Amino acid sequence: MAADRPAARLADELVDHRFKALPPDAEGLTVGALAAERRDLFTGGFTTPVLALSAESVEHNLVLLESYAERHGLAFAPHGKTSMSPQLFDRQLEHGAWGITAAVPHQARVYRAYGVQRIFLANELVDAAALRWLAGELDRDPEFRFVCYVDSARGVELMDEALRAAGASRPVDVVVELGAGEGARTGARTEADCAAVADAVAATGTLRLVGVAGYEGEVPDASGERVREWLRRLVALAVSFDRAGRFAASGAADDGIVISAGGSAWFDAVADVFAGIPDLSGPVLKLLRSGAYVSHDDGHYRHLTPFNRVPGEGALRPAFRLWAQVVSRPSAEQAFLNAGKRDAAYDLDLPQAQVVRSGRDGTVRPATGITVSGLSDQHTWVRTEPGAELEVGDWVGMGLSHPCTSFDKWQLIPLVAADGTVTDYIRTFF
Repeated sequence: MAADRPAARLADELVDHRFKALPPDAEGLTVGALAAERRDLFTGGFTTPVLALSAESVEHNLVLLESYAERHGLAFAPHGKTSMSPQLFDRQLEHGAWGITAAVPHQARVYRAYGVQRIFLANELVDAAALRWLAGELDRDPEFRFVCYVDSARGVELMDEALRAAGASRPVDVVVELGAGEGARTGARTEADCAAVADAVAATGTLRLVGVAGYEGEVPDASGERVREWLRRLVALAVSFDRAGRFAASGAADDGIVISAGGSAWFDAVADVFAGIPDLSGPVLKLLRSGAYVSHDDGHYRHLTPFNRVPGEGALRPAFRLWAQVVSRPSAEQAFLNAGKRDAAYDLDLPQAQVVRSGRDGTVRPATGITVSGLSDQHTWVRTEPGAELEVGDWVGMGLSHPCTSFDKWQLIPLVAADGTVTDYIRTFF
């Protein structure tokens, strides 16, 4: 990360009681000074539980999605809500990202505080206070690019009122969101509804229609063909809007006509369908928004990743490992670790015991016969099969499911090389 990037300031933050698992004897050091010591995760004074992020896996995943997007002619605005880490945003931008996607105003404010110049907010923004802030940011920085969803005439009305009250001098770029179907999440449900929203945008002087977007992950009973069918509807909507002069009438967008989709489960379908976008009246920004790739996982996204369907394109690597210590071994069939719901994601799957590091001599072995069976607030319930090696004091390394709820439980996460050396600390803002 370049020293002149705002995220570099995070190295000046003091290490103290706010940050779980950091060595007690590092109290009062700056994060940068602690990183420079290159301590060992297991012998350097870290307390358990401690979440580690693999430096090699993160780098691999960044390179893989960069090359995937380039190969398929896609621009890329990874969803920042996954990590909420300015350091990782910088890494993603260095690896070719067009910008960073947000979901709510707080996230956009974090991005701006750390110098993100292009933000795609995948939601309709109707909060008057947030729109006042946005108008100020757009006025203050002519290079700042912001795009958000609109999916209702009422939403357009609220945006227009707030922006006019704020005295906004630059129009806010918007894309009409096409809903993924009845019973899905947000978005105008039909093409006629989308046209009505576009008409409402055209009647304002504060908004500029620059494209269409949506989220294919909400397609009911999603399958490859159902997702592609919806994506073809999205492309057809863009084509019909372009032929009707809706984009030209609002002025050419800085990056062309925006057509955006792509979560972490179906970006292969997005690449397929977007490859067939016909020529429009101007250049097209084919914008993918997948976010979970940066850390991947050992559960939900391991099963859902499109790379399972297109193995020739590569494979993501899970980067998280939560280390906890055996604090109780009350029977031959049961053990308890000192990590719980406050430390591990559990909304989709329980953690998976992967390896055991001996508390006696530091040797590492597979977690054979050891299964996580439940979580309390501060304990992991472990079931052990006959003959399983596990004793009080051992460290158990666990894989996690769902990156979004793994990152948000830790404010400062050690970035760890394969040999156990902590090379940096990843700051999050949730």
